[in-house]
Amino acid sequence: MIDSHDYRQLDALDQAAGLKAGDFTSRELVEAAIAECERLNPELNAVLSTRFEAALDEADGLDKQMAFSASSSSSSSSPLAGLPFLIKDLSAFAGIAQSNGSRLFTDYTPEQHSAIVRRFVDAGLIVLGKTNTPEFGLTLTTEPQALGQCRNPWNTAYSTGGSSGGAAAAVAAGIVPAAHATDGGGSIRIPASCCGLFGLKPSRGLTVTEAKLGECWSGMSVGHVVSRSVRDSAAYLDIIKLDTPGLFARPAQPASFLTSISSAPERLRIAVQTTHPLGEQLDPECVRVIEQTAALCADLGHEVVQLEGRQPVDYKPAVSAMNRLISLHTWQAVSKRLADTGQALESAEMETSTRMMAAAGQSIRADDYVAALDTLQATAQQMQAFHAEFPVILSPVLNKVTAELGWLDMNSEDLSEYVGRYRAYSGFTALYNGTGQPSMSIPLFRDSRGLPCGSMFSAGWGQDALLLQLAQQLEVARPWPKLAEPAT
Repeated sequence: MIDSHDYRQLDALDQAAGLKAGDFTSRELVEAAIAECERLNPELNAVLSTRFEAALDEADGLDKQMAFSASSSSSSSSPLAGLPFLIKDLSAFAGIAQSNGSRLFTDYTPEQHSAIVRRFVDAGLIVLGKTNTPEFGLTLTTEPQALGQCRNPWNTAYSTGGSSGGAAAAVAAGIVPAAHATDGGGSIRIPASCCGLFGLKPSRGLTVTEAKLGECWSGMSVGHVVSRSVRDSAAYLDIIKLDTPGLFARPAQPASFLTSISSAPERLRIAVQTTHPLGEQLDPECVRVIEQTAALCADLGHEVVQLEGRQPVDYKPAVSAMNRLISLHTWQAVSKRLADTGQALESAEMETSTRMMAAAGQSIRADDYVAALDTLQATAQQMQAFHAEFPVILSPVLNKVTAELGWLDMNSEDLSEYVGRYRAYSGFTALYNGTGQPSMSIPLFRDSRGLPCGSMFSAGWGQDALLLQLAQQLEVARPWPKLAEPAT
């Protein structure tokens, strides 16, 4: 048996070990997760559509399979089989309603799993339901009009970040030990920073994606998880990594990311970036956190070099190219649904900024698309040259500490104010989606309010194992709370 307190203290690999040892069953884990969801979610609004009865049936089936395996030579294909899990509501799970955070997708239920969901299901994870996300994952906070605000378990007056805000809230609160997340411009790293979790955006081509460019934002968007521990992130990465190339070139990888983190990285030359690449002001608290993180890295023996205003590349062309591509892919997603439901863009139920982006995407021509891809390819080559000098870059995740709910409104009548606030809040994360590099947020320090404030490390394409080794080294040196610690 496992009680609520013990359940919440265990990361995924601890749960998997207890399951294998017979300390508890998959059904007991799932029952504990459901109980925590029913207790915590009414305040957090992190979990949306649920399938609790089906999840319990699947857990019973897996328990029977494990009992049979114990008396025979057979074994489960995944060390995480039987653990409770949640899927972000931008990915399809057959038979569960999928809103994409939008009223435009009311009453939409996919008939097939997405490719990454299929990997999770085939690994034996028990899916409890879907998590909250902003409309089409297009902003830095999770407050969609269609679904309501998702609240940060550290302090429910604050944002969880976006777009994987529901996933981050559920993990930080203790509903599940890890949850599916996606990142097209920072959507794993930003919620991880706001909610005190570890979040790695993998390299382009390393992990499973859909087979169409439009469904992965031309390679800018990748999926993984947010987790409480580095080792859990590595274990889930082993589930979704590709054995053969898919849409994109596949980088070299270890046989097991989980095994690879047992080795500490060699002495690294780390570039520290504490000026905004597009000239925005940085909150002194965010700078302080990066300075503390840099000092910790130096204490661990790494060479830390301040860039002193120098930027790795010119961000402006890359950001402009990414904006064109995201607008185009937003129009692709919207236009199909408009056609299916017989609605017009001008009158369809969408948030104001989404409509603006879709309208912009509608006018993008083929040569605009190719030019944007060329710009990002050139930027990726420049970044690789920079990483020959500095294997790792340390920077803030966000320009400001976690915002209060309501501060960044996708449906604002004053779009100029929304765009201005968006720019004032972000700027560091998106480049690595455009170039396809791995990038991670680590919750080493907090701001003066006691809220988490992540530190972002990024490396050259294919250096996911290096980042995970560095993250493991930092976690051992300065462990972070594995659950949100609400202010009293």
